[in-house]
Amino acid sequence: MAPVTAQAAGQATTVKTLTFNIHHGQGTDGKLDLERTAKAIEASGAAVVGLQEVDKYFDARSNWVDQPAWLATRLGMTYVFAPNLDWDPLEPGKPRRQYGNLVLSKYPILESRNTPLPKVGTEEQRGLLEAVLDVNGTPVRFANTHLNNATPAERQQQATAVVNLLGAATEPTLLVGDLNAIPTTAEIKTLTARWKDTWTEVGIGLGFTSSVPLPTRRIDYQLHSPALKATAASVPSTFASDHYPVAATFTLG
Repeated sequence: MAPVTAQAAGQATTVKTLTFNIHHGQGTDGKLDLERTAKAIEASGAAVVGLQEVDKYFDARSNWVDQPAWLATRLGMTYVFAPNLDWDPLEPGKPRRQYGNLVLSKYPILESRNTPLPKVGTEEQRGLLEAVLDVNGTPVRFANTHLNNATPAERQQQATAVVNLLGAATEPTLLVGDLNAIPTTAEIKTLTARWKDTWTEVGIGLGFTSSVPLPTRRIDYQLHSPALKATAASVPSTFASDHYPVAATFTLG
């Protein structure tokens, strides 16, 4: 794992982060290319990354690859993967078919948990993946999620659950992910009432992320607690997915 540069004594720590819905490595050209995904992540310089729509032995669409392990090895990062879909294999003896969220980190991961979020009927199960990181001696809670894409009412239930799950966190906290709603919706306001919207603070322009190549909506977010100070945010251009990622830089301490 590539080391994270230590800060001088008494100096604030700089933390670079990224959130990216990778569409299981399929780009706008319809081609599966996980190396292209890795290069987009690498180019951001992020030390902590939250990915959504990640496959693990899931389907022929991703060549039955263990994408979490592949990306972690390729990028030299530690990781925790949270499958929100966990299906039986098509053939006995094969690995389980899984799909969900991934956290990659150049900082040590001290602990993690995945909590299923409320769902209605046959809608896809969603979850909140939390990882507590040791950022130069300071625990930081990094949470990654992918909210429902179909119904505002279900997203509202999920947003409320996220607030309840993270609201008692004592560590500096980052919440990232594909939230499938624009900033003016009730479900996003539920979250931004609790955490600061990084793009609103320091982003330049509209920050649209979906759908590539001509995005018209800002639905991918990095939200943070006051212990983290946002200093930069950007939407890097890439054709590695049907979403653009959101990159951000924070100072801690």
